[in-house]
Amino acid sequence: MLANQRREKILELLREDGSAKVHNLSKIFKVSEVTIRHDLERLEKDGFVTREHGGAFLKEVESLVRSFALINQSNMDKKVVIGIHAAGLIEEGDTIILDSGSTTTEVAKNLVGRKNLTVITNALNIALILGAEPDIEIIMTGGEFKPPTLSLTGQKAAAFFHDVHVDKLFLATAGISLRSGLTYPSLSDIVVKKAMIDVAETVYLVADSTKIGKGALASLGALSLIDFIITDSGIGKDHLQLFRDHDIKIITAQL
Repeated sequence: MLANQRREKILELLREDGSAKVHNLSKIFKVSEVTIRHDLERLEKDGFVTREHGGAFLKEVESLVRSFALINQSNMDKKVVIGIHAAGLIEEGDTIILDSGSTTTEVAKNLVGRKNLTVITNALNIALILGAEPDIEIIMTGGEFKPPTLSLTGQKAAAFFHDVHVDKLFLATAGISLRSGLTYPSLSDIVVKKAMIDVAETVYLVADSTKIGKGALASLGALSLIDFIITDSGIGKDHLQLFRDHDIKIITAQL
């Protein structure tokens, strides 16, 4: 991996976790700690991070948490359409999991006013969106707090799903490809997402079309783990046909 590619992946990880230690980054990217320190120095010089003893943290993380804002606000027009369509698949009486993320947040916004739902989530912002709804029961996982995604992660979050069963899971992702499957910037999320998938009757992946063909640091597994991909009309014909050829069910959300 070239230096600029590694720095981009480090920044993706920091935008997911908020902070990272030099020794952990060294193990993840299989380079020396000296190399990682040079990478963090460059990222600090470019204005993305603030270095601290033994690591670095995302520069805007404090303001994001105080304003309760998600860092990833790209392609929101696509995510809004996906959120509307996905919410339409949720029926009265359902027990569902809403994964953390900007697209699943749009799903949550479209559940306001709905009745007789149980929503399990690891996202603090989703819990606040739906927490005042009298006919929606909100259940939160435990786990370690990740500021940029306002979410809970790690082994404790995954352990919550032991002996749980839900009708539908709405899962987020950073990248989708036939070769790498579902990919994410952070290793800590993989165990949580696997636990979510294991307890869901039906798994819907909600992902805007810009994520198709992209990869991130950590792979969750093959696309066969999911039942449906809900995306927008921006998906290319080549990708659409490729997924269909591999018996992957695509739902194209449109207004």
